[in-house]
Amino acid sequence: MQVRQITLEGQQNYDSAGGAFPLIYSALVTPTSDPSHSANQLADTVVSAKRWIAENRESLIQALAQHGAVLFRGFGIRTDLEFDELIGTFELPNFTYQESLSNAVRRNRTERVFTANEAPPSVSIFLHHEMAQTPVYPSKLFFFCEHAEMTGGATPLCRSDVLLAKLLEVRPHFVAACERLGVRYSNTMPYEDDLASGQGRSWRSTLSVADAAAAEEKLTGLGYSWQWQEDGQSLRVTTPCLPAVRALEDGRKVFFNQLIAAFRGWKDARNSAEKSISFGDGSVIDSADMAVAIALADELSFDIQWQAGDFALVDNFLVMHGRRPFEGERRVLASLVG
Repeated sequence: MQVRQITLEGQQNYDSAGGAFPLIYSALVTPTSDPSHSANQLADTVVSAKRWIAENRESLIQALAQHGAVLFRGFGIRTDLEFDELIGTFELPNFTYQESLSNAVRRNRTERVFTANEAPPSVSIFLHHEMAQTPVYPSKLFFFCEHAEMTGGATPLCRSDVLLAKLLEVRPHFVAACERLGVRYSNTMPYEDDLASGQGRSWRSTLSVADAAAAEEKLTGLGYSWQWQEDGQSLRVTTPCLPAVRALEDGRKVFFNQLIAAFRGWKDARNSAEKSISFGDGSVIDSADMAVAIALADELSFDIQWQAGDFALVDNFLVMHGRRPFEGERRVLASLVG
């Protein structure tokens, strides 16, 4: 297998802050002229892909820390099982989704591979750091495009260090407040999973509990406050004060939070955006500041226009991601790294 770096339309370059974004690798495979050999060739391609990743694993992880995201194209991955095997080649610790506090509804395919989001195609999943609205979050994310017969459906990526630097230029008071005060998130969770919502995971599934008493015990241990709703089944929770800006090990600072996603997208039968976020002291976050952050993030985003077989590795501390609405059939799978 021959692998080379390529460029795609819209790819960004931050010479003083990590180079190309995202970094893109393309595998060059010579097609067979005999159709009867094509299945075997695809299987051999996957084996070659795993071997190449194993040989280059350390440099790929280093590149990820620098660039924030790495997209792989043409490596022959076709199924969730092959994706699972490929993830194992990176030798990174698994982050179990069942034990997370994420509010997105997802379905496991394997122990570490699951659907990216079960929200309807018309729903936008706005830019966010995975699980930054909780005290526990993964360090990295894998994505894999299993099927791509759709229009739309891109996965936008945004470098949060670059976004924070831009925000510091035009909204220094907002950045200072984010750093000084932190942020709290509130959302109401249903008793059963709500597939019509991008944030519709039930409180039983989110908290991995069977009853109200166990939910209250777990929330207390995590420092959350909560209130049972009038229907007797829905549960509204508010997080402890969480950071809105994070310093990475290399000294870079990032806009590490879920403010954009919550402000733009936490809207369903139980939730409204204006009641979803506040500063850590309970004070209101100015919508004008959020509008600037949203506009800058949109401007800085690179859209992964998925092709079947593509997979990507994203640094969750450095890069936000989302999902564009789509029509047709789109199956993008995910996996989390501890």
